[in-house]
Amino acid sequence: MATIGQRVGALVAVAALAGCGQPAQGDAPVVFAASSLSTVLPHLDDTARFSFDGSTGLLDQLRSGARADVFVSADHDTMLAAAEEGLLDGEPVMVATNRLVLVVPADNPASVTGFDGSLADTRLVVCAPEVPCGSGARRLAEAAGVRLDPVSEELKVTDVLGKVASGEADAGIVYATDAALASDAVTAMEIPGAAADPNTYWAGVVAQAPHPEGAEAFVAALAGPWQADLRAAGFGPPR
Repeated sequence: MATIGQRVGALVAVAALAGCGQPAQGDAPVVFAASSLSTVLPHLDDTARFSFDGSTGLLDQLRSGARADVFVSADHDTMLAAAEEGLLDGEPVMVATNRLVLVVPADNPASVTGFDGSLADTRLVVCAPEVPCGSGARRLAEAAGVRLDPVSEELKVTDVLGKVASGEADAGIVYATDAALASDAVTAMEIPGAAADPNTYWAGVVAQAPHPEGAEAFVAALAGPWQADLRAAGFGPPR
């Protein structure tokens, strides 16, 4: 398995593959996607219009009547809620997995040693519990017997990463793919049990999508031709 640092170079290769299997431009979809996909998806389809946010925030927007063609969440529960509420057309498909890691600033000013008691009394930043990266972090902490006492809870994993990379926080819990993107500014540490309890990414066509053909093509590409690109960007395969 490639290390987190080795994935940075792989991310660059994704850009060279941009345009493979894209939907026709005349039917380009509007895609609501989890913020942890904000780097890779635009490289895969430069015709789609993207809105990136926390998965639950995007679901709330759909509930409020926001128009979109595709919804890509970073966990199953959020996608299941969308399906149960009639916000999807057809069954969603799992397209990738990701795992959480602990990140600290490159110089590690709080001398954090890992996902352990060294996090006590640090400026720890995590995702809010209603966001997939937040609920996942709390599951891992409970399993490891680690108490999380964050000074801030964010609605997007990219906001957690930004606070650590800038030195505003001493530590944070983010996805491995996000940590790879900021490898010059942060140091990533594996979290025990994270690989066995990954976040799963699901994609579905939104009910009454304005561009249904483009939406279906986008989801099909995520589940098919773009799988190699997602692997190159550090995402794991569907389970």
